[in-house]
Amino acid sequence: MCQPRPMGIFPVILCGGAGVRLWPSSRPSRPKQFIPLTGRYSLFQQAALRMAPLATGANSRLLVVGANDLYETIVAQLRDVGVDATIILEPVPRNSAPAMVAAAEWTRRLDPDGINIFAASDHEIPNAEAFQVAAKAAAVEAANGRIVNLGVTPTGPSQAYGYIRAETRDRLSPIASFVEKPNAETAELYLAQGYLWNTGVLVTRASILADEAEAGAPGIAGAVRAALPQGTDVTTVVLSSPFGTAPAIAIDHAVMERTDRASVLRVDFDWADLGAWNSVAAAGNGAVGLAVVEESPGTYVRAPEGVVVAVLGVPDTAVIVETDAVLVCALDRAQDVKTVVEKVRALSPAHLDFPKGAKRGIKSGAQLFAQWMRLSVLPLWATLGQSREGAFAQLLSASGHPVPVPRRARVQARQIYVFAEAGRSGWAGAWDQAVNRGFDFLQSHYLRPDGLLRTRLTPNAEPLDDTAMVYDQAFLMLAAAKAKAAGLEGPFEARATAVRDALLNWPSVEGGLVENGDDAYQSNCHMHLFEAAQAWEAVGDDPVWVHFSGRILDLARTRFIDRDAGCLLEHFNSDWSFAGDRGHRVVSPGHQFEWAWLLAHYGRRRGDDDAIADARRLYQFGLRGICSDRGVAVDEIGDDGEVRLETARLWPQTERLKAALVLAELATGVERANLIADAAAALEGLMSYVTPTGLWWDTLTGSGEFVDEPASASTLYHIMAACRQTQASAPVLGFDQGDLSL
Repeated sequence: MCQPRPMGIFPVILCGGAGVRLWPSSRPSRPKQFIPLTGRYSLFQQAALRMAPLATGANSRLLVVGANDLYETIVAQLRDVGVDATIILEPVPRNSAPAMVAAAEWTRRLDPDGINIFAASDHEIPNAEAFQVAAKAAAVEAANGRIVNLGVTPTGPSQAYGYIRAETRDRLSPIASFVEKPNAETAELYLAQGYLWNTGVLVTRASILADEAEAGAPGIAGAVRAALPQGTDVTTVVLSSPFGTAPAIAIDHAVMERTDRASVLRVDFDWADLGAWNSVAAAGNGAVGLAVVEESPGTYVRAPEGVVVAVLGVPDTAVIVETDAVLVCALDRAQDVKTVVEKVRALSPAHLDFPKGAKRGIKSGAQLFAQWMRLSVLPLWATLGQSREGAFAQLLSASGHPVPVPRRARVQARQIYVFAEAGRSGWAGAWDQAVNRGFDFLQSHYLRPDGLLRTRLTPNAEPLDDTAMVYDQAFLMLAAAKAKAAGLEGPFEARATAVRDALLNWPSVEGGLVENGDDAYQSNCHMHLFEAAQAWEAVGDDPVWVHFSGRILDLARTRFIDRDAGCLLEHFNSDWSFAGDRGHRVVSPGHQFEWAWLLAHYGRRRGDDDAIADARRLYQFGLRGICSDRGVAVDEIGDDGEVRLETARLWPQTERLKAALVLAELATGVERANLIADAAAALEGLMSYVTPTGLWWDTLTGSGEFVDEPASASTLYHIMAACRQTQASAPVLGFDQGDLSL
């Protein structure tokens, strides 16, 4: 006999709402649901812990709907309480109905009969078990086609909540009507007549909600479906621009006030919508933070760390202190705080949100970085970013489609490096397949008959430019070293050794290899040879690699570094003298950091204090390229330290982070603390470029706007290297390396 299929329940937390009445603690960058108002956890975290256990069914899991700008906060707060969820991100706010339809349509893809339990993220429900029992009972009715609203038996005549009039006194009843927040006299009448508080918690089949919403607000379902990405194998769902065309309407108006399916389930657990300071005061313990409250009964005080608040003889008052704003308000006027906020908007708009200088710490930033890599970046680039034949995409559009452009050898090699390092970092995805297929494609399509890489193929993988660039050969050797270090079997060492031996016979001047192309005498290609040689030193015992890296170090010390200016230059004359006049030579802050990182590792491995000293000098010079307004390293400065090019690409931010971290490992005391602070600032800058989908913006203009262009695969090499260094530096940052594993 066939057993009935278990109900698939998909709980949904809605993170909308600005919480204006809880200013100055609740503001756009940290709305009320993400503040710990009544205990250790924020209201959102409490909701997550309460809702997640309700998920049942093969494909079921908690869904969270919130704004794009709140992604990092949502991820961090879920991680802190150990809850997994699929996050649905809205590009613009469109009220509750479109948000709920987005969750419902996503649920339908996973389970056509799936049931959603919708709840706001800012409600206080102390008895989670009682809530779960009620929600499950409502789910049974929802499976039969009803849209069930949980209605709480009022404890008093509140003017802060909407009410529901049930048709009967039964525990489950059809809804007769919804009424808005009443005045005091009407609230007393509602209480006497048995009305229920409207919690806004809805339980319904996803398909029914979506169809009913479309009937009440035509166009809403089509806009949402057009905004949803293809596929379901993701943990972050980024709604695209069509979402902004959905009608901006509340679910009450779109569905609940017009449907004939609405029922109310009468519940008796404690419930509060903490929408104003009087409700927070009623739920709290009188004071949060360091406070002295004397002869002030009923007064609620909230003070930030480092601030003491003293109150004397002021009863029934809210005293809310933030570092940049203070609110003093009679609790019986708490619902009117919104009018005060409007006055603030006119007087000082900057105080509507927190100061922009407030940054996350290095520990939370590092954990978020690792999670972004693990959940978004690597799954995306291992699938949409690589063909079945093994060719890596050069660029991915915002929709995840490869852009057909010529294929560069260095990108193919860099992506092999990325996935080999992913494997070494503990990523559980198919990194080994990505590496092996990528290396096979590299050998079958990019190798010339002489065993060196040609530099470019057509988009269809036909030879386009047969030139062998030193730069490309360096990345073949680096990729092969990392594949071997990851424990893969293959021709990695033989191929790298053959390329190295060819480079040892490459045209050179005084030890410096002459690159093909217009920029023949440059330091950049040597930097990557230095990196590849060190990588092979770490995995093998061939002394030629040791000699090779030592040769490049000598070049850096004697030719590339301008001792007078204190920086490492980019371009040289044919005798390796500095090209250009003093004060007009180009310096890349990103390359100062990248060389500093390499020299620091070399110095530590070889016990070479001079190499470490050079690393510190280059790092300090690179810091002259930090734009204080934008918090990022610019693309070019001069050898006098003056900014030459104000654009700021993503990759220099990764190199700044790497250098700060490795030098912090080599430092102690105040110097280490300063370098860790530098690393935190670098990580903050880096993360400002990334998107939740595993893509990024590559270029920030001087005016602070990102250039709208596809994400470059070439940048992922830098991002992965920064991720690996962050993982290696975990003990210096105060936690285990395993905490940052991928």
